[in-house]
Amino acid sequence: MFEPEAVPPAGVPPTRPILGGFHPDPTVCRVGDVFYLACSSFEYAPGVPLFRSRDLLAWEPIGHVMDRPAQLPAGAGPSGGVYAPTLRHRDGTFFLVTTDVSAGPGHLLMTATDPAGPWSDPVRIRGAGGIDPDLVWDEAGRCLLTWSDGGIRQAVLDPATGGLLSEPRTLWSGTGGRDPEGPHLYRVGRWWYLVIAEGGTGPGHAVTVARGPSPQGPFEACPGNPLLTARGTPGPVQNTGHADLVQRPDGSWAMVFLGVRPAGSFPGWHVLGRETFAADIAWLDGRPVVSGPLEPPPRPPVRSVLSDGVIGVDWVGAGVFPDRVLRWSGDRWRMTPPGPGRAFVGRRQEHTTMTARAAVTADGGTGALELRIDPAHRFALEVDAHRVRAVAQAGPLTTVLGDLPLTPETVLELRVIPPTAPLHSRERGPDVVVAGVRTPRGAVELARLDGRYLSTEVAGGFTGRMVGVSCTGGGIEVRSVEYLGGT
Repeated sequence: MFEPEAVPPAGVPPTRPILGGFHPDPTVCRVGDVFYLACSSFEYAPGVPLFRSRDLLAWEPIGHVMDRPAQLPAGAGPSGGVYAPTLRHRDGTFFLVTTDVSAGPGHLLMTATDPAGPWSDPVRIRGAGGIDPDLVWDEAGRCLLTWSDGGIRQAVLDPATGGLLSEPRTLWSGTGGRDPEGPHLYRVGRWWYLVIAEGGTGPGHAVTVARGPSPQGPFEACPGNPLLTARGTPGPVQNTGHADLVQRPDGSWAMVFLGVRPAGSFPGWHVLGRETFAADIAWLDGRPVVSGPLEPPPRPPVRSVLSDGVIGVDWVGAGVFPDRVLRWSGDRWRMTPPGPGRAFVGRRQEHTTMTARAAVTADGGTGALELRIDPAHRFALEVDAHRVRAVAQAGPLTTVLGDLPLTPETVLELRVIPPTAPLHSRERGPDVVVAGVRTPRGAVELARLDGRYLSTEVAGGFTGRMVGVSCTGGGIEVRSVEYLGGT
C-alpha cells in the first residue's frame, strides 16, 4: 500500500527540447558521470542515433548502433524500420534492444563495450512479438525482457541466444488508456517501478507508473497518475509521453520523454516530428513526481555540410545507407539510386527556422534539394539538364509552382521562415517554406508553401521533417549541400 498522499511539488513542463527535431522514443542510461541516450530511427539508415552528455542538457552525437547492412537491411518504407529502443549498461557491457518491424518477427539485441561502437550483429528474440522491448536484471541476475503486445508482457531472457527461458505473461495493462506501451523497469529502494506510456503517441499520450515488490510484480498503480501528460492543456509542448528515468551521480533523478510542438491556427500542426524533452523527478510518498523542467539554453545557429567526401554522423538515407547511393569523385558526390524510385539522403530539420542550399547537376537523372516528411509529402527544387522547378507534393497531388532555366552557377535554396499570416488568422500555418535559387546575378524566389502540407497531421506516420538531396532515374552530381539551423 502507498503512504498517505502529500501535495506534490509544482512541476513546470519544459518548452525547449534537449534534442530538437525527429528524435522520438528516447532511452537513457548512465555510466559513471556520463549519460548516454538513444532514439528511434524508423526507415532511416544508419539506425538508432546515439548521444553523450554530462549534464542531460548538452548532447554530443557519437554515432549509431545499427551502422551496417548486417544489422539493418535496406528497403524499409516510410515509418517502417526501427522502433523504440532501450539502452542499458551492466558489468562493462552496453545492451540495446529494439524492434525492426520491416525485417521479420521478434526483437533485436545488440551489445558493445564502447557505445561509440562497434556494436555486435543482432541476436534475434523470436519468442516475443509486439514492440518497445525493455531489459532489466533481477536480484538473482536473471535478464528480464518486457515489451508491449496488447498489454505489457514479460519473460525471462537468455541474452546470449535470444531464447526465452519462461512463458510470456501479462505484467500490467496500465490505468485504462489505449495502447499501453514503452515499458521500463527500475529498482528504487526496496520497490520496483514500472513506467509505461498510455493513450497513443498523440494528443492522449501520457506516462503512468506502477509499483511492486519485484520486477515481475504484482504491480499496483501509483496514486496521482499520470506522472506526465499534456492532454487538455494549453502548453506549447503536447503529446508528451514514452519516458525513461535515470539517476544522477548525486542521487537525484531525471526523466527524458518525447513531445511535439504544434503551431498555427486550430487544430495546429507539428512539423519537426516527436522531439526529446527532459524534466527533474522527485520521490514523494514512494512514487515519482515531476518537480521541474530540464531545458537547455537557446541554441546558437548550427551549420552542417555534406562535402569533401565525408558523410557526417547527422546525415542518413531513407531505406538505404548513404554510402550505398553516394560516391565521392574528386570534388563532388555522384548520387545514383540503388533501383527504381527515388533515393534520398538528408538530415533532420532540428530548428524552427532553417536554410538549406545545394549545388546539383543532372547527369542522366533528375536531382533535387527537398524538404520532406516522406516521399509523398515534400517540397523540392528539382533539376534536369535544362531547368529547375519548384515542385510541391501532398499525397497524390503534385504541382509545379514555378520554374527557371538552370545554369552551372545555380545554387538551390529552401528556407523555413515564421508564418506570414496574422497571429489570429484561420489561415496561419506552422511556418512557410520558401523555394528559390541563388546565382551570381542575385537571388530569385520561385514559390512558397504553407508548412502545414509538410506536417505529421497531413502526412501521418511517426517521423518528422528531413532535408537533403534526392535522385530519380540515372545519376546526378552533388557539389555541395549545406544546412543552416536557426532557433
